[in-house]
Amino acid sequence: MADPRRFELEDLVNRPGTYFNPQTEVMIVVDDTPDIDSEIFDLEDYEGADWVLIADETPVDEHVRDELIESFQSTHTPDVTSAVPADEDDIEEVDELEPDEDEVEEL
Repeated sequence: MADPRRFELEDLVNRPGTYFNPQTEVMIVVDDTPDIDSEIFDLEDYEGADWVLIADETPVDEHVRDELIESFQSTHTPDVTSAVPADEDDIEEVDELEPDEDEVEEL
């Protein structure tokens, strides 16, 4: 399996992209293109760690989001070729579990 790049929350908020946390199943889209007039906010009331909810809607096209997820999954799934190959010893062990012809005749 290809190892996806991993980021801490503090690092990803400064880098545009789409991020997913597999444990919480939360997706974060970081987009640095919007420009909101800073005069709207009295900057003295806000600290650097404060966030302002500007809408309840998500500005993400669901179809494009699903395509991104499918693309990621297809490139980060375990390979069939990465499975451990069977050894000749394994075949012999299976043969040992099968009953001998003499044992079958006795039944």
